[in-house]
Amino acid sequence: MKYMSKGLYSMLLLMAAGLFLGALFQPATAQLRGSNDKVTVSSYLSVDQVPVGSSFYIAIVLDIEDSWHINAHRPTLDYLIGTEVSMDPTDGFIISNLYYPEPHYYEFAFAGGEELLVYEGRTPVFLEVRASSQLEPGTYIMEGYARVQACDDQNCLAPSNLPLSIEIRVSDAEKSARKVNEHIFSELEDIEEGASTDAEQSEIERLFQEGGFIWALIALFFIGLALNLTPCVYPMMSVTVSLFGAQNDPNMFRVFLKAVVYVLGIATMYSTLGVLASFSGELFGSWLQHPWVLAGIGLLLFALALSMFGLYEIQIPYWLSSKLGSGQSTGFIGTWLSGLVVGIFAAPCIGPPIIALLAFIGAQGDPLLGFWTFFVLSLGLGFPYLILGTFSGLMPKMPKSGVWMIWVKKVFGVVLVALALFYLAMPFIPVSQAYWVIPIALIIGGVYLGFLESSGKGTPVFSKIKMGFGILSILIGVLVYNNLQKEQMTWEMYSEERIQEAALEGQPVMLDFYADWCIPCLELERITFTHQDVIEKGDQFVRLKVDLTHFDSPESEEIRRAYNVAGVPTIVFLDENGREVTEARVVGFLGADEFLKRMALVFD
Repeated sequence: MKYMSKGLYSMLLLMAAGLFLGALFQPATAQLRGSNDKVTVSSYLSVDQVPVGSSFYIAIVLDIEDSWHINAHRPTLDYLIGTEVSMDPTDGFIISNLYYPEPHYYEFAFAGGEELLVYEGRTPVFLEVRASSQLEPGTYIMEGYARVQACDDQNCLAPSNLPLSIEIRVSDAEKSARKVNEHIFSELEDIEEGASTDAEQSEIERLFQEGGFIWALIALFFIGLALNLTPCVYPMMSVTVSLFGAQNDPNMFRVFLKAVVYVLGIATMYSTLGVLASFSGELFGSWLQHPWVLAGIGLLLFALALSMFGLYEIQIPYWLSSKLGSGQSTGFIGTWLSGLVVGIFAAPCIGPPIIALLAFIGAQGDPLLGFWTFFVLSLGLGFPYLILGTFSGLMPKMPKSGVWMIWVKKVFGVVLVALALFYLAMPFIPVSQAYWVIPIALIIGGVYLGFLESSGKGTPVFSKIKMGFGILSILIGVLVYNNLQKEQMTWEMYSEERIQEAALEGQPVMLDFYADWCIPCLELERITFTHQDVIEKGDQFVRLKVDLTHFDSPESEEIRRAYNVAGVPTIVFLDENGREVTEARVVGFLGADEFLKRMALVFD
């Protein structure tokens, strides 16, 4: 009896709590009926048959009863249940994108006048699906559900999972598919235009839409300035010093004007490349990333390096310099041409960070806008060389500059030799192995410049400066060597089967699209992927490498199109259901802290 009274007492407490909560939330109370009473679901394919290895679309159409609404996919308030379409993993099929329609605001009486994002009427949700090239022709079934919660102006029904069963007829690759249900998929184009598949692209769009044209150009100037932090822009510094330091122009103002013209040459090169790339749809400077082009750059750097050691002096031919009116020093037109050539050195590195800008320009279809945006961006890139060119041009006129100027030129000569060897090695060995040139050059260069180079032997102070520089260079070389020994993130090679296994196991996937000739890929590998926090977070993913070394091969083209990859490096994240988390995508080099933020988006 004692235990029975305790049970009755607990029951009464629960009943009282239920009545209290029911009274408290009466305006938004959920009825006993499910939302499936007010919402029906149907599915449609974009093609009559699916050739193996091809992509197609599925439309999940939610028909909502008049005067009823369902919450948007990303509802206004955190505690509301958003509309979600979820498909079970199916062997041979990968969902590469999922497009929800644009919701609209509706004011419910129970929400106290607050407007909520909802869908109403006929609401299509589109899935982009890729069929594996390994599939056998036949009929397949994809299953899943659409989770919805229906509300009218007074009540919300209980959430319901509406079952989905989609029949897909797969045919041989040789057979062509015929488009069907075009009246439904006509809405997809508008949804795709409104959807951003790249977080960086939305930032570019926001610059122009919110800040206006002038402020957007100012922001692009600073973005260009920041591009100087990418490592393979550094050869431009050595080349700039070699070009201006060899001149002997007594007029300071003319030296400054030449530096301006030099930067305009760099800007002209990038503006032209940017506009051409926006028309062709290719990655900015992608042809400049070809191994043999990089080897050509290496030969040019090596020739410049030898001139820094005094073997010869590079000058424009007399017949040309006389026509350009250059006199004893390089004229303005010659300086502008030098800027054009120097601009090539950085293109292999700075291409990936500005893919988003290319996408924006391509969408606008305005070549004039393309020119000015890239012109301002490249002015930001070239601004440090305005200062460096002016200073280098004035160095020969500085008091007692002879001895230390010879030594400074040899410092840049050593740097150019190291960079030349790095570029020359790439057609023959992977970039990851060519990277060993850097610590070797720092150590050998430190020994030569600090202890073996003969200039300034009779000057004790300068000799000590040289020794200090040599010791510092050797120490940095040892640090770089140790960094190359650091633990790195481990990867598996890409396969569709592994993607499907991960989806079946409910594991997220990280896809690293790389190429052997890609320098920013190596930056990711050596800097970001050796960071301990990134390695630990990466253990939560299935990590797959996608080799795009042969960028234009049929195999590379197929997988690039499947994942909408414009260039390397690109990191694509798939959630536990095999769908891409588009806002997490990484294009170009990204430091460890920012990379960790992108990884976290997969689990939000």
